[in-house]
Amino acid sequence: MKKLSFALLLTLLSSVLLAQEIELSESELQNKLDSILFEGNLLYKYEKSAWISSDLALENPEIKDDLYGYLSYEDQGEIKTIMLGENFQTCIAEYAFQNNFDVPKSVKTEKRALSNKERTLIDIREKILENIYKNEYEITVREGYTLNLILLPFEDKYKLYFIPGAIRVHEIPFGNDYVFIADKDGMIESWQKFHSILISTDVENAQEIAHSHLKTTPFITATDICTFKLYAPFNNIDAFSVYSAAINKVMKYSIKDNSITVKDMLE
Repeated sequence: MKKLSFALLLTLLSSVLLAQEIELSESELQNKLDSILFEGNLLYKYEKSAWISSDLALENPEIKDDLYGYLSYEDQGEIKTIMLGENFQTCIAEYAFQNNFDVPKSVKTEKRALSNKERTLIDIREKILENIYKNEYEITVREGYTLNLILLPFEDKYKLYFIPGAIRVHEIPFGNDYVFIADKDGMIESWQKFHSILISTDVENAQEIAHSHLKTTPFITATDICTFKLYAPFNNIDAFSVYSAAINKVMKYSIKDNSITVKDMLE
């Protein structure tokens, strides 16, 4: 795949240029992007912790045979992923990560009861999922992909993210990602689908990749950053860009600098 020209992208998306622009000051835009970057990094830590922990658990026959699910959460500066036994009633393994998310800082394989915090998070996650199914939200899973769940507590509420997972190595599965915001009891207050479709970006031999956002998703998203950080290392690619008609900007994320830079579309 050749390097994508922004001029070509502009031509292909000319119809999108008619979208109403959002007016933001430079400081307002920077504050927004700083918040997105923080949450994208946090999502990555949760999901990478789940990836590594699940692989380790499945390599252990004693854990694998009793494994029914998992939960990732933040605890005293660490991200922990616990493997759950039948009916999500016990923890059968615990993996803790801090600075290096390729290798756990500690591993515990003794079966134990769930803590109050773990029980609460599992109950909230199940309550949100129950409300999603009950209200028949339009969530789709394309064949050959998965949707992975990340629960983030914030203030006195919760965010439940759905992020796509891919099987092919030379692919970054942007899109088909959702977030549900629920109250402290798991009742859904609002939700958003960030991308209209799953953008299966084949990145083999790519130097740089880009995709566009409609006015309903005016900014680069935390899920974009999380997904890129998960899959880019398999493909030796350093950055991706998002074009937004709503703010008429190109936002570029660099994995090397862990930063978002912004420029006008026509620069």
